[in-house]
Amino acid sequence: MAADSEPESEVFEITDFTTASEWERFISKIEEVLNDWKLIGISSGKPLEKGVYTTGAWEEKSDEISFADFKFSVTHHYLVQEPSDRDGKEEPAEDALPLPMQDLLCMNNDFPPRAHCLVRWYGLREFVVIAPAANNDAVLSESKCNLLLSSVSIALGNTGCQVPLFVQIHQKWRRMYVGECQGPGVRTDFEMVHLRKVPNQYTHLSGLLDIFKSKIGCPLTPLPPVSMAIRLTYVLQDWQQYFWPQQPPDIDALVGGEVGGLEFGKLPFGACEDPISELHLATTWPHLTEGIIVDNDVYSDLDPIQAPQWSVRIRKADNPQCLLGDFLNEFFKLCRRKESTDEILGRSAFEEDGKEVADITHALSKLTEPAPVPIHKLSVTNMVHSAKKKIRKHRGVDESPLNNEVLNTILLFLFPDAAEKLADGVESGTSTGNNPPPENEDYNLFSQFKSAPSDSLTYKLALCLCMINFYHGGVKGVAHLWQEFVLEMRYRWENNYLIPGLANGPPDLRCCLLHQKLQMLNCCIERKKARDEGKRGSVSDRSSGGSSGDAGKGADHSGDNSKETDKEKEVGKSWESWSDSEEEFFECLSDTEDLKGNGQENGKKGGAKEGSKEPVNLKPEGRLHPHGKLTLLHPGEPLYIPITQEPAPMTEDLLEEQSEVLAKLGTSAEGAHLRARMQSACLLSDMESFKAANPGCCLEDFVRWYSPRDYIEEEVVDEKGNVVIKGELSARMKIPSNMWVEAWETAKPVPARRQKRLFDDTREAEKVLHYLAVQKPADLARHLLSCIIHAAVLKVKEEEVLEDISSVKKIIKQIISHSSKVLRFPNPEDKKLEEIIAQIMSVEAIIARARSLKAKFGVEKCENEEEKEDLQRFVNCLLEQPEVSVLGAGRGPAGSVIHKLFVNAQRLTESSDEVSAMPPLDEELRRSGSSDERRLNTGAVSDFPPPTGREVILRTTVPRPAPYSKPLPQRMYSVLTKEDFRLAGAFSADTTFF
Repeated sequence: MAADSEPESEVFEITDFTTASEWERFISKIEEVLNDWKLIGISSGKPLEKGVYTTGAWEEKSDEISFADFKFSVTHHYLVQEPSDRDGKEEPAEDALPLPMQDLLCMNNDFPPRAHCLVRWYGLREFVVIAPAANNDAVLSESKCNLLLSSVSIALGNTGCQVPLFVQIHQKWRRMYVGECQGPGVRTDFEMVHLRKVPNQYTHLSGLLDIFKSKIGCPLTPLPPVSMAIRLTYVLQDWQQYFWPQQPPDIDALVGGEVGGLEFGKLPFGACEDPISELHLATTWPHLTEGIIVDNDVYSDLDPIQAPQWSVRIRKADNPQCLLGDFLNEFFKLCRRKESTDEILGRSAFEEDGKEVADITHALSKLTEPAPVPIHKLSVTNMVHSAKKKIRKHRGVDESPLNNEVLNTILLFLFPDAAEKLADGVESGTSTGNNPPPENEDYNLFSQFKSAPSDSLTYKLALCLCMINFYHGGVKGVAHLWQEFVLEMRYRWENNYLIPGLANGPPDLRCCLLHQKLQMLNCCIERKKARDEGKRGSVSDRSSGGSSGDAGKGADHSGDNSKETDKEKEVGKSWESWSDSEEEFFECLSDTEDLKGNGQENGKKGGAKEGSKEPVNLKPEGRLHPHGKLTLLHPGEPLYIPITQEPAPMTEDLLEEQSEVLAKLGTSAEGAHLRARMQSACLLSDMESFKAANPGCCLEDFVRWYSPRDYIEEEVVDEKGNVVIKGELSARMKIPSNMWVEAWETAKPVPARRQKRLFDDTREAEKVLHYLAVQKPADLARHLLSCIIHAAVLKVKEEEVLEDISSVKKIIKQIISHSSKVLRFPNPEDKKLEEIIAQIMSVEAIIARARSLKAKFGVEKCENEEEKEDLQRFVNCLLEQPEVSVLGAGRGPAGSVIHKLFVNAQRLTESSDEVSAMPPLDEELRRSGSSDERRLNTGAVSDFPPPTGREVILRTTVPRPAPYSKPLPQRMYSVLTKEDFRLAGAFSADTTFF
């Protein structure tokens, strides 16, 4: 065995030199990726159209490969072309150059404004980049660079790929690439030089031509002419001589006599600083032949005014400070505050000289105590106002966050009816809700944003708080105004003064909760006022009051239930719409109608009992008016519509609370019965009113009026052969122990005015006032943020109409759609709210930029209508496009304005004396003449500063490396800026015999 095992051990010692090395694996992975992306074989495509690099779509796809444990990312960048273009002809010309080599000579897409740097430097439509995957990794040593370049060269040769492959070397910020492109018998090497300090001989065209020719090393004695494209970029930074069109708001005017409080209803708009920091003018000579112009260290023919092509781009200021954005952000910050109003204004506001003074919360209990003084002196309002005086006295006038003038202006703006004299509770124009709201898209935004109508008190309050927060004392000012607002609400409740700026009727659930609470308070004031007037007035006053109250109530329910045939004939009457809403109420009892007993018999018994207890001659009470066509079944007298109580209005939090209570009762028979009892309070009240108005009536009479569908009438033939109409209750009314039957049996004939109130306005009003009083500034900001966003969107729309920018219209639609989704929920996430505010700020910045450019280019001052339109179009393009070409270059309307801007900036930099003598822009715009005249006018000062950037593209086609080689494209790109010099060369050579 030992002998057998020896040869086996020798086998393991054999070194297998066929195993792939890490380098070979790396090359294999590159080839695999190129295969996967189908980049092997001949590349084909049609010649590039002019400007396609800017207008076309660029795409990229990436993969990751590794060399040993060093990771590289491989990215394919390409211009999206039509499939037919990609497929091309099956058999291109035999001697055709690879597509990338043809692109090197194409002049249609020089200096693209927005593209990958390799596209700008080499004019390629497709290429692959291999770069270290991690941002902080870099290939620094020369040997590693050469190893990568060798790998690329072998992979290209093995696959026959004609797409150029680049390797990124050195640190990423340097953007250094070396690469290669291979074709049949040809190869292009992409090389690069990047320096901080520029050698003097390369700062002009003649020096660059020398380096280009020496690099080509063309063996031909008369060298073929070199084609040149030159671009000089000039930067205009000094815009100071042009006034910035945004006027800051006059804070004093906000509370002054002339402007009044109306300014509090407006949000400010516009940038506080110039949103455009620089203008970049690129003057281009797209096609020059060597020898046509001179540009050396002594003299240059490159005069920007004479350049055949001008293009302009603007540099936007980073996050310019804008008024509307600042307002929104500051208000949003309030949402994160934790302090209560008491903490902000001082806990000891009600304490004086160490002695406790009666608190507002004790005012009600104080009212119930026996007192020798007249009762009106101890009203809640008086308690509140005395407390208010104490607060002010304790705080001191100087310490008040809001001075009286500002406060009074705001309160007059919020409560315009306070300026009119109110006597005996009679007001003029107290509620804007009496007028139909304007039916337009902007007005109805409140229902999408769950805010409040733009003419409502809540909306105005939000704007005032936003302004107070920004200009008048921040969170302290907000707390102070809110405290005053709550005191005003209590004063109005106590004195029966309706709150202006709120629509009539129950709370609108489409609005924010705070708006609903104020509407609820208004409902309470309305009921209390009607009750107080009813006590003073006669029975007729009460009945008419009930009618109008029901009309308001009916308007809200008519949309939900307009099913009854009887009712439809008599639309508009208060009792009709109320019965509709009650019918809806009845529908929700269907789940409890499986109880025992004979409904019909009980009904009859009930009727008989009532008949015996209340004889027909019992005095009827609480009648509204006769029904018209119905009579009571038994006595045969006309059926009267009773005055009924209105249903209790509900805010969304109360509805939620009620639904939770009902849900907790469970599904047991007892729970269902209890739930039905709770829900039938309104039904019982109406039955009692009906009995009082119609002595001797029975359940069938009530059902015929209240829910006609539950009383079925049929034509039958009696014993004598006559056709008579016979009626009976519906099947669901005959269910044993029906809730309606039970309610009818327990109902007493009591008119609405003597019944227990369904809606306890006193209790509900106190609940609302307490709710308002305990709101912290942060809670308040959360409630009103939707109103502020609503107001900001309206403001942005209003400002956009003046400018008419198509891109802004799209963004506003996106903001509205986004906000509708976010604000619909009770507690939207902060991050989503921040996104909305950021979108609004971006729109404000765009509009501010448009205004800045219009002012700088003198669009409004241009007298020639055609020129004005050209300038307006030019300004709009500047906002939406990365770079805009100037029609007519330096001689067009926009070009002449740009020229004047540079001339004036140059004069400013020359000397302050010349600034004082400088004519205004208007005169400069009107003045015309040749460049020579301009130079004479401006003295020795040059029209333009030295160029900030110089770009040169040199191209030629020469045979390399021998005179008999194939003529191939050679290209060199050069860019020179203040602290940067780069040469990017693509040099092709014939590899057939070399």
